[in-house]
Amino acid sequence: MAKELPQAEIGIFGGSGFYSLFEGDYEEVSIDTVWGQPSDVYTVGTIAGRKVAFLPRHGHNHTFAPGEVNFRANLWGMKELGVTQVIGPCSVGSLRLDVHPGDFVICDQFVDRTNGRGDTFFTHASGLGVQHLSGAEPYCPEMRKVAVEACRRLGYPVHDGGTVVVIQGPRFSTTAESEWFQKMGWDVVNMTAFPEGWLARELGMHYVNVSMVTDYDSGLGEHEPVTVEAVLATFAENIDKVKALIAEMVPMLPADADYPCGCAEARKFYK
Repeated sequence: MAKELPQAEIGIFGGSGFYSLFEGDYEEVSIDTVWGQPSDVYTVGTIAGRKVAFLPRHGHNHTFAPGEVNFRANLWGMKELGVTQVIGPCSVGSLRLDVHPGDFVICDQFVDRTNGRGDTFFTHASGLGVQHLSGAEPYCPEMRKVAVEACRRLGYPVHDGGTVVVIQGPRFSTTAESEWFQKMGWDVVNMTAFPEGWLARELGMHYVNVSMVTDYDSGLGEHEPVTVEAVLATFAENIDKVKALIAEMVPMLPADADYPCGCAEARKFYK
């Protein structure tokens, strides 16, 4: 008889440099999904009396490059754990001189510049058939309000709204690409925000992108081109801020997740 999985209300993904969350008691859970293996084992613990599931999206040893992450398995595992609200912290490069390293951007839009990633559950092979969801408002507006308010309570510099352009990676942008992104009016650049957030939407989950700025992207002003050393150093300096923000957000999220938004529309496809 299969072991019953622990259940969680809230799911959290960890990005580069963010490989663990809980300091107290937690349970490790290995899930083999219909979409393959997730990036690592999930850890399920408690924050402020709420059950939370955590998964490092690259694996705890940063095993998977951005284009290698099995985003579908990662999100499906969260679904099997009962998660309905997802917090997706990630590191980003700034495309604006007024968005500085250490700032938070609670994005409300994304632009997909990736290729070859499994980015939908609605396939013939899945048995769900082809379904078409509105992408106009890809991130949960209600969870975004919580994230912005939590940042303000903690005194963190926060930008309410912004567009993240998601590149394939693992290379950083060329100067020409960075200048193009800036001219398009996009705010930050990242390698993993898509399809993670969109797949959560396809599962009927509420998802908030929490972007922490680690650098100025290549071609921005007089700043030196981004390096992985600079990204990881800035993230390491701010990881406690990310964890404090999560601790602030979790008790602010409603238990029933009955938000007045369209995030849950896809649930009707899962019987």
